[in-house]
Amino acid sequence: MRIIAITNQKGGVAKTTTAVNLGACIAKRGKRVLLIDLDPQGNLSSWLGIRINELTESMSNVFNDEVPLKEIIQETCVENLWVAPSNVTLASVERTLLNREDKDTILKKSLEFVVTCYDYVLFDCPPSLGILTVNALTAALEVVIPLETKVLALNGLVTLINTVNLVRDTINPDLEITGIVACMFDIRTNLSNEVVSMIKDKYNHKLFKSLIRESTKLAECPISGQPITLYAPESSGAKDYTNLAKEIIAGEKREGWWMTRWMRGYA
Repeated sequence: MRIIAITNQKGGVAKTTTAVNLGACIAKRGKRVLLIDLDPQGNLSSWLGIRINELTESMSNVFNDEVPLKEIIQETCVENLWVAPSNVTLASVERTLLNREDKDTILKKSLEFVVTCYDYVLFDCPPSLGILTVNALTAALEVVIPLETKVLALNGLVTLINTVNLVRDTINPDLEITGIVACMFDIRTNLSNEVVSMIKDKYNHKLFKSLIRESTKLAECPISGQPITLYAPESSGAKDYTNLAKEIIAGEKREGWWMTRWMRGYA
């Protein structure tokens, strides 16, 4: 079982696009995948056909200890893919949890009774480094960072890496950055190639080989309520995320190793 936080404090860098489509591609390869929506905007949940404004129970209830995580999990249109949804009520969590001593470990504790049901858990984090993101980094074993291949793409990356290192040093010693995903790559422009070159120069050992190209189909598929694997299975976006899924699955270690690392926090 692998627990991966997909995060970048900058908005509009394809975090949700990566969470949905990577999750779908991993699920297509026979793995049981749980997506957890940690963004109060609820875009991941909406994408997968959930009417977020009609939710009576969501991740905000989990953080407030009102319901266990397993009770809010819903099926999706993709076989082997489930989602724990969120909506705008999650926005109040940052404020209500501020004075709780265990505020950074609530998500990890909520996962304790469901992790054995899944091979992968993916967190779609909000565009900030607040309590919700810290909870994801505390509960996760790995971090995947989507990074747009645009001007100023590297701005904020050092801050994010420092935050990951701080969480690892103080709360979660098993946390590691698995890789950086270059997204919105436009092969026709010098800019995209230059940004990828800059990422390679600074973080070559952490950059996934798979590049997520600019794609009209990727931009359209949230409206369909489907991931790219169903909406446009022959598109470049489907091929790119399939390749990324293969890279991530190829990084699996021996059976039981991930659970041993994760449970170490309770020893």
